[in-house]
This record gives sequence, C-alpha cells and structure tokens, in this order.
Amino acid sequence: MVNKAAKPTDALIGHDAWNIQLDKNGHLKHFLTTEGLGTEILTQILDTAESFADLNETRVKKVPLLRGKTIVNLFFEASTRTRTTFELAAKRLSADVLNINISTSATSKGETLLDTLRNIQAMHCDMFVVRHSDSGAAHYIANNVAPSISVINAGDGSHAHPTQAMLDMFTIRRNKGASFGNLRVAIVGDILHSRVARSQIHALNTLNTGDVRVIAPKTLLPVDVESMGVRVFHDLTEGIKDADVVIMLRLQKERMQGALLPSEQEYYQLYGLTEDRLRAAKKDAIVMHPGPINRGVEIDSTVADGPRSVILDQVSYGISVRMAVMTMTLGRGPEAESTEADNQGVTR
Repeated sequence: MVNKAAKPTDALIGHDAWNIQLDKNGHLKHFLTTEGLGTEILTQILDTAESFADLNETRVKKVPLLRGKTIVNLFFEASTRTRTTFELAAKRLSADVLNINISTSATSKGETLLDTLRNIQAMHCDMFVVRHSDSGAAHYIANNVAPSISVINAGDGSHAHPTQAMLDMFTIRRNKGASFGNLRVAIVGDILHSRVARSQIHALNTLNTGDVRVIAPKTLLPVDVESMGVRVFHDLTEGIKDADVVIMLRLQKERMQGALLPSEQEYYQLYGLTEDRLRAAKKDAIVMHPGPINRGVEIDSTVADGPRSVILDQVSYGISVRMAVMTMTLGRGPEAESTEADNQGVTR
C-alpha cells in the first residue's frame, strides 16, 4: 500500500500532467496516458509496433535493442496478462527483467513507496513498469524517479491503461487499415470504472476516428462522458448499429461502490453481446475485449470464440506494442532500431 503521507491522488493528473511524458526534444520519455499526446506520437507507436509484429512469428524472437538495460515490473495490483506481455516484450528486446513481489516487499512492512523507489533505482535500473490501484500512481512515480529512469503506466486505478489502448488501436489498424477516419467504434459496458475505456477514447479521438460511441446503463457512465468526444447510447442494438468495431468491457465489480446493477443476469439480458445482437453491426465488424472475459455476463461464448473475434490477436499484438513503447521511451525511435539491428546483423 502507498503511505498516506505520500499517496497519489487525482490532483496529480492535472491538466498539464502529461507534459512530463515528453523530453525537451518532444520524444517519449514516459508513457503514462494517451491523453494529451499528439497524432504523431501515437502513430509512431503503431508504426514501431508494426516493425516488431513479424519478429514474434520468427524462430528466434529476440533483437539486441535493449541489451544492457534493466526493466523493473512493479505491480501493486494483481495481473497475469499485462505483466506477462511486458516481461516477454522486455526479454525479446534482450533487456534484463526484475519482477518485484509487492506482497513480500518492504512496502508491505511499512516502508513508503518513495523509499522503495529510491532503493530500487539505486540498483541502476532503467525503467519502471507500474500497475497500481490508485489513480495517479504512475504520474507520482514518474515525478519522483531519477531523470535517467523511464516509467510506463500498466494501469492506475480507474484513470488510464495506455499500452492496452494502443494495442487495441494496433488491432483495429491491422484489421481495418491505417485510416481511422471512416470507422465507427462502439465501446460497451462499464465505462465509469474502466481505465481502458478512458485511454481508448483519448486514443481514438487523437487518431481522428469518425464516430466513437459508448453504450452502457446510466449508472455505469461518468457524468461528463460526452465531453470526452463520444456519442452516448443506452440501448445496445442501437449503439452498435453499423459499427466497424465493437469493444466489450468487463464489469469492474471490485471498483463498484453500492448497487449500480440489479444483477449480472439482467445486465447480460440488456448489454451482453450475442450473435443475434451482433447482427446490428456491419457484417465485417470485429469484436474486441481487453480481458479477462466474463462469459455469459458481457459476452456470449459463441461471439468470444467466433470468426469475428480478435480477442486473442489483441493479446499477441500486446507484445509488439509494448516492445515499441519500451524502445521509444528509452530513446530508440524506428530509425535507431533499424540502424542498430542492421549493424548487429539482425534480420527484421
């Protein structure tokens, strides 16, 4: 747990907070949120990820781009999929990876988060990958680490999950082409508590998506959601009508306070994605889900495992996107990657 005297809060995610993500030359230093980053940076992440996508299909899945770098996974909140793909991404870039077991670390014995960070960075690491239950934790850490260390937000509270959003953008681009301008994208479910949804919405709008929709009961929508540049629907069939992309979200029951829903069964009857309801979307629409999936709650198994589902592709693409973000934040753009790979005789 974070020491109360130094607990990150939403105040740390102020209007200009994202400026710390860029260095003085406008290059990515930290990756904390998709909000406030321009089209050029997000497109560079997607283009760089594209350069790694084929690597993951080769027999030898390693390049030496981050050889000699040390990346520390600091997961204060449980995760399997995200932590594993970050670890694989780092190892495929030839970095050394350290996974800190927070439940047995000094923070569980009363040490402050700041003292823990200072002790770890004294070991001369280069990057922290952070997941935390408090919104603003990643920003707090980025503001307090040594200048030589980069921070990637692997999810903080209900605030942001930028690499998940970017792997979702990469999945959309691979299935629907490079231009987002003519796409209709529908995000369905617990928008109120979803850090993924917030990051997706910012990324979709930055990439100039033609129509971004959110579909949920009123109790699962932020009061200011329309100000984020989305169209709001409360009826699932109406909301996904003619959609090119349908993104389903998990009910964040662990973050809910009070009875926001009558029951999971009623939620499924109104908002669960079935084959019948999916007919309202375009015939070539793709179905996405950031996981973990609650079958029979937000999505039917016939859809999750069906021909229009790209859910497992999202997991696979997550490695490429996280490799891209790691190389960019540690000062390696696409040109540097290609040059170093060529110099070391690596086939890309």
